[in-house]
Amino acid sequence: MYSEFTTNRAWQARTRRDLIIEVWEALNCDSTGAAELGVIQKALCEKFGRGAVESPASIARTLADEGATLRHPEVLMSDSQWREERLEKIGIELRCSTIIEATATIQQLSARRKELLNEEHSDTQLVRDFAVTLKHQADALSHSPILDRNERQIAREFARWLTIWMQDPDLFDDWLKLRQRSPEFQGDSEQK
Repeated sequence: MYSEFTTNRAWQARTRRDLIIEVWEALNCDSTGAAELGVIQKALCEKFGRGAVESPASIARTLADEGATLRHPEVLMSDSQWREERLEKIGIELRCSTIIEATATIQQLSARRKELLNEEHSDTQLVRDFAVTLKHQADALSHSPILDRNERQIAREFARWLTIWMQDPDLFDDWLKLRQRSPEFQGDSEQK
């Protein structure tokens, strides 16, 4: 339906928000769902690069503020699918049953970030989004009644690591070395 809509089109917008609205208005659609959101994402990528592409839910919020009628089930499904596809590109699985697994997981995350930094037109936000997802999972594990006390402590520690990593990934390795030497960590490690 919209397969060639954005190709070689000279959009006038200078900001992402303005481009979202400009494309939506050009689509001239009665309601907005997955297809229209996909066209807008494609336009964002073509005009501003891969890193500027917003989630379908974010685009839908912008359009709703402008009075768009949304096909909510499509928006939710599109957003969920988009997020899953992005996370699959990272290729890292949450493993934090032991400190060794948690360390390996965060090292993989750092390595993947460095790979993306070296690629032209890479989307480093993807790695940060993945770290946020890992942190939410680790937070959930830290409160899980299914896990034993030590596993919950490790998950809590891993969530703390991810918080620091997201604040400054370049300094994280140094911070982790200091953290692992701290008396608090040493005391917790003996129990783990």
